[in-house]
Amino acid sequence: MSVPEELIARAQAGDAQAGEQLVTDNAGLIWAVARQFQGRGTELEDLYQLGCLGFLKAVEGFDPSFGTQFSTYAVPKIAGEIRRFLRDDGTVKVSRGLKEQSASVKAARGRLTARLNREPTLSELSAETGLSPEEIAMAETATAATESIYRETGEEGFTLESVLTDTESEERMVEKIALRQAVKALPERERQVIALRYFHGLTQQRAASILGISQVQVSRVERKALEMLREKIG
Repeated sequence: MSVPEELIARAQAGDAQAGEQLVTDNAGLIWAVARQFQGRGTELEDLYQLGCLGFLKAVEGFDPSFGTQFSTYAVPKIAGEIRRFLRDDGTVKVSRGLKEQSASVKAARGRLTARLNREPTLSELSAETGLSPEEIAMAETATAATESIYRETGEEGFTLESVLTDTESEERMVEKIALRQAVKALPERERQVIALRYFHGLTQQRAASILGISQVQVSRVERKALEMLREKIG
């Protein structure tokens, strides 16, 4: 995600029009970060406005000598502005509780799988954790998308995270946003394979049966798709 340094310099010098142009050009990035905080009691439009404030603070503080892309610097600033508001507004506790429930469900699933030598049913998980089926579904759904990006998948043992270069925790939001945009830009067949393999965690053989092609073809399409992602994100 490239941002003209000349435009940033103009905004830093007090050119309001340049600042507005930067916000307009990067609205997609700001919206993408804002959506990460949906469901915490604040309207998405308000989250976006907070994100714009964080973005402008990033413009003000960015220095090309940092040796990093502007988006890598900007996303934590955008997220930080939203987080501060949510923390002060008292809504972060909901998310923390959901994460704790998710961890509890994950641990219980591991224990039951080892004990039963099979995947536990929803009722068994409910009995083990004391959570209702609805609470279990919500906890797992809330965290599944993020986890699948970093899950090791495939015979070659790489993750979607490994397609990217940065691995610092704050920068993972940058990676997720860039990754989603890159996946959306893939041709349909490549996009389908990536979705089945990495976002749904299916084996190549299972993906092949769903798409009606051979496992070898899935492997070939997957390799091509990952090369395209590296080019788009790298």
